[in-house]
Amino acid sequence: MSHHRGIQDSYDLLVIGGGINGAGIAVDAAGRGLKVALLESVDFASGTSSRSSKLIHGGLRYLEYYDFRLVRESLSERERLMKKAAHIAWPLRFVMPVVPGTKPSWLVRIGLFLYDHLAPRATLKGTETVRLSEQPGRMGFAEGYDKAFIYSDCWVDDARLVVANLQGAAAEGADILARTAFETAERTNNGWRVTARDEESGTAFTLHADIIVNAAGPWAVPIARSVPGVSTDYSAKLVRGSHIILPRLYDGDNATMLQVGDGRIVVTMPYETDYTLVGTTDHDHDDDPRRVGITVDERDYLLGVANKFFARQSTVDDIAWTYAGVRPLFEEGKSRDSNPTTVTRDYSFKLDRGADGKGAPFLTVLGGKLTTYRRLADHVVRDLKPFLPSDVGPGKTGESILPGADIGSAGPVAFAETLRGPYPWLPDDLRQRLARTYGSCVHDLLAGLRSLQDLGPCFGGDLYRAEVDYLIRAEWVASAEDVLWRRTKCGLRLPTESFPALADYIAQARSGPAQKKESVS
Repeated sequence: MSHHRGIQDSYDLLVIGGGINGAGIAVDAAGRGLKVALLESVDFASGTSSRSSKLIHGGLRYLEYYDFRLVRESLSERERLMKKAAHIAWPLRFVMPVVPGTKPSWLVRIGLFLYDHLAPRATLKGTETVRLSEQPGRMGFAEGYDKAFIYSDCWVDDARLVVANLQGAAAEGADILARTAFETAERTNNGWRVTARDEESGTAFTLHADIIVNAAGPWAVPIARSVPGVSTDYSAKLVRGSHIILPRLYDGDNATMLQVGDGRIVVTMPYETDYTLVGTTDHDHDDDPRRVGITVDERDYLLGVANKFFARQSTVDDIAWTYAGVRPLFEEGKSRDSNPTTVTRDYSFKLDRGADGKGAPFLTVLGGKLTTYRRLADHVVRDLKPFLPSDVGPGKTGESILPGADIGSAGPVAFAETLRGPYPWLPDDLRQRLARTYGSCVHDLLAGLRSLQDLGPCFGGDLYRAEVDYLIRAEWVASAEDVLWRRTKCGLRLPTESFPALADYIAQARSGPAQKKESVS
């Protein structure tokens, strides 16, 4: 065994994949007292988990398929997540205009009634009906839309939710290995001998694990197929969802749910104060999941929807940023459904124990959604109980909160106000951004700082050296992209010409003798 970055020889559980499912499984298992390692070949949330529509939702659309169980579970998780990740998840009111030629409004109203009542609702307001013509500025909508329903769902910063779960797992003793690729595994008499590779140094090393959980999202099926002795009689359909970011389309902090008329739904929501996010599309993706971007057709489609519904018109030149992600939707055997929108958003596990059914377990996770990641993780560990040590503890994730979430019950806006006291020198915009990015971890970031000068040089926008140092120290950051598009969204405001200086600084800071690459405060 080559010792690598202080990791242990042997683990109860090895998790492959640093997206939301992998992170959730790691924190759940480590919280029960299991020895856990997690491998992520690039950066955490660098695939699907930073490219979602940022919604924690009950899945209003799933009511059409009579999937009441999934909706009920999703609604109860929605309430739980608002407490669990209070600094990065908050309620949103969705305005849904009635559109002639789409679903009749009585049917929508019944759906919203169910949505309000399928699970207990502690914090969110129920549905109301309004006339847009009686609202200030028609809520931004173009003429021709009047009756609208307003209901509640929630927003979450998806990439930060992943990192918070990983910080929680590390605090419980898990070894979290960024930029470390799973290469191969072979069954031994009592588990798995796993070969992994440090992507930065190119060094391969081995470790032992009793169980492997393959939660690699779009790469889960190829990884399962690459392991000798693991059979795969299933496949994953890859579906691309693309988004555009425009300058604010309307005033107010509400989101909208738009019935486009082609059977699809497009959502808009406030984004990083000055912008509106518009998404998503649903298209089969046949290319490598690493190579995913919005197509011209998708861009024009989303722009067209925005211009159809809102008075404020936008052009291609107005688009501030685009992103696209690939969701893996599982398929049993050969049965294929041609419509990506109707493939189930629920999840499935595939447990392989070798040809004789007695080998070390290899569990592949397929599907899943952001909202129900915690339930999925709990389900994984419960399913693996027969193969785990007998003294494994009970799950804690139903009650525990994530690092940064202890900001009080009033939410991130009120929490930002409380920071005026200890940090009166922080500019308002920066104080608010740091509060809703880091929650109570902001005190670690600002520890010992007494003035704006103490934050160090500014890389542009409101990104200062002290924040970058914190991200390297506490959040596994290794590149400018990690900082600008995943840990924060400062890339929207930072001039492109300042990217190289940031990249140089990170490389230098991480190679310095004082900086232990994988340490987590």
